Amino acid sequence: MSSPPVPALSPAARLLRPLRPDWLRDPKVWRTEILAGLVVALALIPEAISFSVIAGVDPAIGLFASFTMAVTISVVGGRRAMISAATGAVALVIAPVNREHGFGYLVATVILAGVLQIALGALGVAKLMRFVPRSVMVGFVNALAIMIFMAQVPEMHDVPWAVYPLIAGGLALLVFFPKVTRVVPAPLVSITALTVITVAAGIAVPTVGDKGELPSSLPTPGLPDVPFTLDTLTTIAPYALAMALVGLMESLMTAKLVDDITDSRSSKTRESIGQGVANIVTGFFGGMGGCAMIGQTMINVKVSGARTRLSTFLAGSFLMALCVVVGPVVSDIPMAALVAVMVMVSFTTFDWHSIAPATLRRMPAGEITVMVITVIVVVATDNLAIGVVVGSITAMVVFAKRVARLAEATAVVDPDGRTVVYRVTGELFFASSNDIVGRFDYAGDPDKVVIDLSAAHVWDASSVAALDAIGAKYAERGKTVEITGLNEQSARLHGTLSGELAGSH
Repeated sequence: MSSPPVPALSPAARLLRPLRPDWLRDPKVWRTEILAGLVVALALIPEAISFSVIAGVDPAIGLFASFTMAVTISVVGGRRAMISAATGAVALVIAPVNREHGFGYLVATVILAGVLQIALGALGVAKLMRFVPRSVMVGFVNALAIMIFMAQVPEMHDVPWAVYPLIAGGLALLVFFPKVTRVVPAPLVSITALTVITVAAGIAVPTVGDKGELPSSLPTPGLPDVPFTLDTLTTIAPYALAMALVGLMESLMTAKLVDDITDSRSSKTRESIGQGVANIVTGFFGGMGGCAMIGQTMINVKVSGARTRLSTFLAGSFLMALCVVVGPVVSDIPMAALVAVMVMVSFTTFDWHSIAPATLRRMPAGEITVMVITVIVVVATDNLAIGVVVGSITAMVVFAKRVARLAEATAVVDPDGRTVVYRVTGELFFASSNDIVGRFDYAGDPDKVVIDLSAAHVWDASSVAALDAIGAKYAERGKTVEITGLNEQSARLHGTLSGELAGSH
């Protein structure tokens, strides 16, 4: 018996089919995204409360920010499955505003930071990510793993003894449960199991409720309670700029990391603008702002296997629903369960291959130095953005020193002894051009000197000034210099600047 024919799709249906999100087309994706969103929401609650304390605001403010950031970025962001919420880095930047000027100024700072992020995104700041080398990225990931673990240490210090077997049990579930089935995320199983055990057995251990009171209603929009004057703008502008830069740096680095994990590309420009939109929305709802959360993103992408915007949207939605609808139940979740999840995230995030003896033996010393410096700066300052900047600058210095050594000048004297040809090879720029000046025998060379640059490239004014200085040294001795072999770009730069840089070398 033949099967009934499949009805043909209408032109409109064929047009709309590619626009349908993955979770509508595949029930397995749908289930994964929903469960991942729930796990992330549970992990977000204590983090958001802790960051509220850092910023000096009520716990509800951090939870509201996490809700509005996640829901908004799920629609306007450029990286699917990435989690944005209230973060410690942003909390540290805006805490002085709240402390010195009040909550109204904090909200105004968040809104202005969002505007600046949109402007920076539109100007193409995301393109700067191409200048972050792999060694800095590896250092960033390893430092992040260390910071995630260190953030759990206070939850394991000066606590009842029962916390330790609970953490061990949670880690055991996280390791072995995925070997049984991956239908349900191991973190959700671990959190549920430990909560049932502690409640049923009446075990007294620190819980989510001990971190602060959960909100009982949804946030409402409004304007910041500040005078709309130039004085207000000058007061909040420095903090807003710092928040915008830190937020973009962490978000773009996190997006790049998720790109690598999922073998997919994302729009960093859209993500930059999306972060700004999310912070503006969060500010108008009275939140403390935020950016991408790398720890929760790792739970969502690496541990739970989420890949779409649905998980991000549901993380924010479940967060608010859990607080408002089942707040008492969520308050009973033992902190040990969440500590176990974050310790596991820390372990899986760390790039263990990067510190393997075989890797270290093969890796150039400069690359290892950059990675180590990035890790040290991030851990010492507790600021991922500072570590990335310092690491990138270090990488540039290492690269400049390495390339500068590749510039060489070798001399060949004609048989008649009246001409010497110097063949210059490599890249001529500020770090190498000064060394090249010392490679010529000004007193001993014959009257005619040819400098062949066919195997070299002139990159900057320092190199042109160096070539002028070489010519001047020979001219002082009555000798002539001819420069040959310049490629088009080098010839254009040399023709424009030569003879105009007197006294600059």
